[in-house]
Amino acid sequence: MFCTEQLSRLARIVTAAAVTLLSIAGAVAQAASTDYPVRPVRFVVPFPPGGAVDIVARLLAQQLTEALGQQVVIDNRGGASTIIGTELVARATPDGYTLLMGTTALATNPGLYPKLPYDAARDLAPIVHVGSTPLVLVVPPTLAVHTVKDLIALAQAKRGQLNFASSGNAGPAHLAGELFKTMAGVDMVHVPFRGAGLALPALAGSQVQLMFATMPSAMPLVKSGQIRAIAVTSLTRVRAAPELPPVAETLPKFEVAGWYGLLAPAKTPATIIQRLNKHTASILQRPDFRDRVAADGTEAKGGTPAEFAAYIASETQKWANVIRRAGVKAE
Repeated sequence: MFCTEQLSRLARIVTAAAVTLLSIAGAVAQAASTDYPVRPVRFVVPFPPGGAVDIVARLLAQQLTEALGQQVVIDNRGGASTIIGTELVARATPDGYTLLMGTTALATNPGLYPKLPYDAARDLAPIVHVGSTPLVLVVPPTLAVHTVKDLIALAQAKRGQLNFASSGNAGPAHLAGELFKTMAGVDMVHVPFRGAGLALPALAGSQVQLMFATMPSAMPLVKSGQIRAIAVTSLTRVRAAPELPPVAETLPKFEVAGWYGLLAPAKTPATIIQRLNKHTASILQRPDFRDRVAADGTEAKGGTPAEFAAYIASETQKWANVIRRAGVKAE
C-alpha cells in the first residue's frame, strides 16, 4: 500500500514525465515544420485527369516542386461531387504532406448534402486562393437578345417560358441560373443535360434559350458563330474575352465563379501553412503562370490564408441561400 506522501511523490513524477514528453513532442513537431518538406508532397485533385482544375493543379505542382525542393505529386481522386478527395485530405495527418485543390464544391456541397463526412470549416485549413474562372452567359444566335438588359426584358415578358440549360443538376451552371432568376426577378425553366457537350449543341439549335457555361467549353462555339456570348459572371471584364461586360453591370454584385485554392488538413502547423502560402502566392504572380491560366479564362488570385478562409465562408453562405430558395436537390 502506498502512503499519502508516496502517492503525492508518484503523481509529481508522472506529471513531470508528461510535461517532458509533451515538450519533446512539441520540439520534434517544430523541427519537422522548420525542415519541411523532407519528402514528396501529395496534392489531391478531387477530379479525374484532364479537366480545367486538374490542368491548373499540375501547373502549380510543377512550380511548387521547384520552389520546395521536393516532388509535389498529383493524386486524382474524382467522384461524388469532390467528396471522395476532400474527405481523404480532411482525414489525413496534418503534417503538410497531403494537400487539396479545393473548389467551389466546398461552398455548394454543404447546402446540397446535409450529411457530409467532413466539415470543411472545421477539418480543413485554407492556404491560398489559387484562381477564379467566371462563366459566360450565352444564347442562340436566333434569339433577339444582345445584352443582359435585353434578356431580362424578354424573360419578364415571357415569364416561365424561357428555358435555361445547364451541364448538370446542382452544378455551377444550374446555380448560376437560379441566382440570375432571383436577382433579376424572372421565372425560367431549368433544363439539365449530361454535360456541356450535350447542352451547348441544344443551345445552338435553339432548343433552349440561354446557358451559363464555362469559357473553355463555350468560347469555341462563340468564335464560330454557333452561339452568342453576351456577358461574363465575374465582377470585372476578363482577359480572355475583354469585349464582354460583366452581368454585374446590369445586376449589381452578381458574381459566379468556378474557384479553386490550396488547403491542408486542419491543425497543420502554422509555419507550414505560411511557407506554402508564401511560395504559392509568389508563383501566382509570375507572368508566365498568369498568362497560361488566363488563356482558359482563369484569373490567378493570391492573398493570405485568412482572406481565403473568409472568401470560402462568404461563398458557402451565398450558395446555401440560393439552394434553399430554389429548392435545389442533389441527384
